[in-house]
Amino acid sequence: MATTTADFEVKSHDSFGLRLQHLLHGNPVLGPLAVLLVAIIAFSIVNGRFFSAANLSLVLLQVTVIATLALGQTLIILTAGIDLSAGAIAVFSSILMALFCTDAGLPGPIALLLGLACGTVMGAINGALVTRIKLPPFIVTLGTLTIFFSLNSVVSNSETVRGTDMPGLMTWTGESIPIGSFRLSYGSIIMLLLFGFFAYALSSTAWGKHVYATGDDVEAARLAGIRTGRVLFSVYTVAGLLYAVAGWILIGRLASASPNVGTEYNLDSITAVVLGGTSLFGGRGGVIGTLIGALIVGVFRNGLQLSGVEVVWQGFAIGLLVLIAVSLDQWIRKVKT
Repeated sequence: MATTTADFEVKSHDSFGLRLQHLLHGNPVLGPLAVLLVAIIAFSIVNGRFFSAANLSLVLLQVTVIATLALGQTLIILTAGIDLSAGAIAVFSSILMALFCTDAGLPGPIALLLGLACGTVMGAINGALVTRIKLPPFIVTLGTLTIFFSLNSVVSNSETVRGTDMPGLMTWTGESIPIGSFRLSYGSIIMLLLFGFFAYALSSTAWGKHVYATGDDVEAARLAGIRTGRVLFSVYTVAGLLYAVAGWILIGRLASASPNVGTEYNLDSITAVVLGGTSLFGGRGGVIGTLIGALIVGVFRNGLQLSGVEVVWQGFAIGLLVLIAVSLDQWIRKVKT
């Protein structure tokens, strides 16, 4: 039977769709990168101030804390888990750091190290509950979210600790260095270095390969000799440390340690991970995509604000992006290898 023009067009269309599906499956970062570039171009056209060095500096500064939280969140989501306590650990760690050096009178470096250790322990608690007691990550972190925020309020008496009462090390992350007209904060530098380190760790170390294998199929990974329980515990513990680093950066960002912030950080960190192309089902994605995802959130919020769009519609736009990203991930995962 002769092939008609209509049949040829359908086959060509299907072929293009399959090629795109395979391309995005093999390179999860391409989709988010395209969205980020289009958003930057569009907002630059709408408002000339958007692409100014001062505004781009502000965008990076605004996403630094969320990006650092999203880095830890990425590690957990790569194992097919989720962490709803990320923001609570970050804020509680920041309060503990501040109180260690004010109420307890400890030197800045010791207070910082103790705060980082506390965040690590909180992450380890999540990991122990997931791996030892075999509770679902969603339930575990939903519970610890409430526990850590409650302890945060009790320990701080719901009072903000001013940056002027703390050693300079605590607020150092909020200071910046000029690069031409662009200003780069030390907190942003720390965040970028962490992303570089974990990009290498996930792609070039045995631990990174075990993280991906555990998220892709935990039973197959176990049968292959991977100690999946240890992998999961290490992921939650490392994530807790990263959340504590985000808490330190948060002190510099606010020039204070406040127990009344961070209620939206959990969802924002998950949003950045999803927009960055990491699958909620585990085993696919990476931290570079997460950094791009965090920048997408920052660019959209900043661009829409400069365009005069109301805050409620800014949230609508971000939510719509998340739905599109998850739908795209479902389509990509159906690729036939």
